[in-house]
Amino acid sequence: MVIPVDSGVKALEVLGLNGGKSERTHINEQKIDIVLTDYFMPHMTGYDLLKTVKENSNLRSMPVVMMSSENDPEIISSCKGIGAEDFFVKPFKLKDVQRLRTYAAKTPMCKHGTKRKLSVDVIPENSSYESCPRVPKVAVA
Repeated sequence: MVIPVDSGVKALEVLGLNGGKSERTHINEQKIDIVLTDYFMPHMTGYDLLKTVKENSNLRSMPVVMMSSENDPEIISSCKGIGAEDFFVKPFKLKDVQRLRTYAAKTPMCKHGTKRKLSVDVIPENSSYESCPRVPKVAVA
C-alpha cells in the first residue's frame, strides 16, 4: 500500500514526527517500510525530510530513497552522505523500481523471525496505488 502525501511536512505527520520528536504509536499504526521522496517539494526539501528522519533514533534505520528530475551530483552526494539509501533520477527505470524491493526487504524482521517476501508489481500509469495490495507500504512525499 502506498500513502501519498503532498509535502515533506505531511510526510513527517504520517511518520509520526511533530517537531522532530517521534510519536511511536502513530508509526506502529502505519507500519511504513520505506520512504520515497522527491528532492524538490513545497514547504521543505526532501533533503530536510531525509535529515529529520535520520536524526530521529526511532526512524534512523528506515530506508529513505530520494528522487529528482535533476541529475545534480552535488545534491545526490549530499543526500547519500546523510543516509539516503539511493537516489533515482526521473523518469524511473525498471531497475530502479526493482531496487526499491531490496530496500523494503531491509526493514525489521516479522514476528516469526523471517523477512517478508515482497513482490514488485509494475503499476500502470492510470491505475490507483490503492488497487495494488502487494506493494509494500511506502510513504511517498
